[in-house]
Formats: sequence, C-alpha cells, structure tokens
Amino acid sequence: MLNKDVSKWKLNKKAIFYISVLILLLIELFPIILVFLTSFKSQIDIFNANPFSAFMPTLDNYKEVLIDRTFLNNLKHSMIIALVTTTISVVFGVMASYSFARFNFKGDQKIGLAILASRMIPPITLSVPLFLLMRKVALLDTYFGLILAHVSFIMPYVIWMTLPFFQGIPKAYEEAALIDGCSRFGAFYKIFVPLVAPGLVVSATFSFLFSWNDFLYALILAGSELKTAPIVVSGFIGQFGPKWGSMTAAGSLILIPIFIFALILQKYIISGLAVGGID
Repeated sequence: MLNKDVSKWKLNKKAIFYISVLILLLIELFPIILVFLTSFKSQIDIFNANPFSAFMPTLDNYKEVLIDRTFLNNLKHSMIIALVTTTISVVFGVMASYSFARFNFKGDQKIGLAILASRMIPPITLSVPLFLLMRKVALLDTYFGLILAHVSFIMPYVIWMTLPFFQGIPKAYEEAALIDGCSRFGAFYKIFVPLVAPGLVVSATFSFLFSWNDFLYALILAGSELKTAPIVVSGFIGQFGPKWGSMTAAGSLILIPIFIFALILQKYIISGLAVGGID
C-alpha cells in the first residue's frame, strides 16, 4: 500500500512538473505565436477582437514582403553584419579571455573591470558620440562602421562569457602541451579551443542574436543603403497606420534564421550554459 502511494505521488509530482513547464512555455511563446498567426491573416481578420478566432489563412502578407526585393536585401545586410560581427567578436574575445585566465600582468584586473563596465553602459548613452565619431571618419552607412559598433558592445560579453571556461581547465594540460613541443598558440588552438567548445558556441549564438536583433545602432548608423531587417520591419506604415500583416510576416521571416541556428546548436548551447552556470 505504501509503495502504491509513493508511486502515485511520484507520478503526480511528475505531471505537475510537466504541466508547469508547458504553461511557462506557452507564456514565453505567446508573443511569437500571436505574430505568426497574424502573419497569415487578412486585414479584416487582424482587427478581430479575438486574436485566436477562426480565420481563412492567406499568403498575401508574405507575397507583399517578398515581392519587394528591398526586404531581401535588408535580410542580406543583417546576415552579413551578424556573421562578421560574431566571427570578429568570438575570435578576438576568446583570445582576450584566454589571456586574462592564464597570464598575470600589470593592471589586468583594472582592464578586466573596464571591459565589464563597458558592457554595463546603456547603448543609448553612446549613440550620439558614436554617430559623431562615425560621421567624422566617414563610416556612416557602411558595413565596417556598423560592424565596429556591434563588436564594441558584443566583444566584452564574449570575454566574460568564456572566461569561466578557461579558468576551469587545469594548467597541467597547457604545461604538458608545451613540454611536448607545442607553441603557446598551438596549445591554445589544439588544447583549449576544443575543451571550451560549448562556451564558444554559446558566445557565438548570443553574439549573433545581439547583432541580428540590434535596432538602435542600425537606426542611427545605417542610412538608406544599409538598412537592416529590424529597421525595415518598423517601416511598414501605410497611409492609414501600420500594416500589421506585412509587419508580422516580415517579423516571422526574421525569426526563421534564429530558430534554425538555435535548433542546430541546441545541444552545445545547453551544455555550455550548464557548465558556465556551474563554474
């Protein structure tokens, strides 16, 4: 009898856990589900008081967005900027993180705190000085200018995200590699990079997300030639107000690369966040 009660309690506890997770998941995904459903609605259905009422799906909103090649060009701009920003931030950020973890040099703690403090500064406070600087050096509305701006606030995140991973690797690994004839860079590339791979994937994923979703710097530093996808979504405003169908269709298309990226790397993301949290 006691065993039956214990088994029943475990079953109920498990059911409560899964139901709670499902409710939290629905709450988190509610805005995305609402945007996705709205993208298939006609203008009349969009203004229905009940957002989940039955409607006849239509692809007109997607046709309107995709027929205009401007949006596809904007997606290309966002992809190029996000990929280059991620590559630069991860490559140089990881090397900087390795240096902080393995070398003691004068002022290392102050430099580390300065890097951390730069991450704490709200981006909007730097927008005007950054705009004036980019205008002075003729980098407004250029790939290089926007990538440089993104790297400036993403690289500090990469450094502090990967630092616990490097600190958690015993120095004996590095010493053994150096004794076997590896150079310092060889030990870093052959020993440390594979060991901190989960941290690299997590850093790269969030770096890509930050750059891909950036609105503020793209609005200030990108002109008519280099508009990114988030800027274009905010521009679907017609004579009588926002075109909600086109906006939600464009927003859904912007989410696709993020979902693909996350699904492919989800195993590494989970393990990386777990290791970083434990450290």
